[in-house]
Amino acid sequence: MTRPFRLFVVAGEASGDALGARFVARLREVLGDRPLELSGVGGEALIAEGLHSVFPQEDIAVMGFGPVVARLPLLLRRMSDAARAAAAFKPDLLLTIDAPDFSLRVAKRLRRLAPGVPIAHWVCPSVWAWRQGRAKRMKPHVDRILALLPFEPAALERLGGPATVYVGHPLIERLQEYRPGPDEAERRDDAEAPTILVLPGSRGSEIRHLLPPFGEAVALVAEQLPRARFVLPAVPRLVAAIAQLTTDWRVKPEIVTGEAAKLAAFREARAALAASGTVTLELALAQVPTVAAYRGANWEAVLARRLIKLPSVILPNLIIGESVVPEFIQDEASPQALAAALLAAIADGPARQRQLDGFVTVEQNMRSAGPSPAENAVSAALALVREPTGG
Repeated sequence: MTRPFRLFVVAGEASGDALGARFVARLREVLGDRPLELSGVGGEALIAEGLHSVFPQEDIAVMGFGPVVARLPLLLRRMSDAARAAAAFKPDLLLTIDAPDFSLRVAKRLRRLAPGVPIAHWVCPSVWAWRQGRAKRMKPHVDRILALLPFEPAALERLGGPATVYVGHPLIERLQEYRPGPDEAERRDDAEAPTILVLPGSRGSEIRHLLPPFGEAVALVAEQLPRARFVLPAVPRLVAAIAQLTTDWRVKPEIVTGEAAKLAAFREARAALAASGTVTLELALAQVPTVAAYRGANWEAVLARRLIKLPSVILPNLIIGESVVPEFIQDEASPQALAAALLAAIADGPARQRQLDGFVTVEQNMRSAGPSPAENAVSAALALVREPTGG
């Protein structure tokens, strides 16, 4: 009888849970008739794939300094629980996914308890941007990093981190969902009555700091383009707060919720005003010229300037090594500056074309790993099972 393949997976949040489920589905295909035994920590998607979570994912799905401190005793206990459960399970592979402050501590504990277990971590921590010393500290207890961004393998090598493989980004599998149909393309081409996305972020503090200058910028753009339509996709939990914060806007945005409405807006959008987060990569792959902004508390800005070691924080710019997406940070993000850049992104001209040309290169670089990130991740992780472990 064939011995089952044993996978222990740790996914600390919903996005990691979705990646983990894709990994398991692909692993089953690769294993064929060989049975798969699955244990670890995950949410609904992994549970649907057969995972019995050793404790609820909600115990560790915490964001923000305050909530983490409040739940620190439980988080520390769950790190030990996960590592002990993994050691007892005797897996052929430990796969940790994202949530590095939790996941990598589990990996470190397991390496101490069971040194021979291969360990792969999917979603590279942003060590290339800040806290760069983490790269070297990961190396003894992570055998391979499965990266979502094409520049990360070279960055980790430069920083002395673990071996890193670019496996591709999940967005690559969804590109067709962002491609406009004929009617949407016609609306996207209309520079006199454009659809403009307003994307102020997904965190409360981010939204509170960005919506005031965004609102004034929208009004200034509307003065020049009175037929413009402004669409603000929002997750359901933030709709009430966003509606309240946009009450005094001179030009009200159309707030939409749900993935289908968001994708429809992306497909016909001519330009976007966005927070400087991962949504800028989504916009680049959707071929929507963008103006990016960051505003936070003064102490956050001072800390960020000291910690972040990059000329840009915008992912499309980092991917191609060129600042094609304009970014405005703190006081630079004035309504006047944002409106001027947004009007340039809307109008047919060199500023807009430079972004569109850059986005072609972004997509080419992102596609370089092939069409299936999950397939690549499984291949890279399974290679570890046949290699020496321990960094």
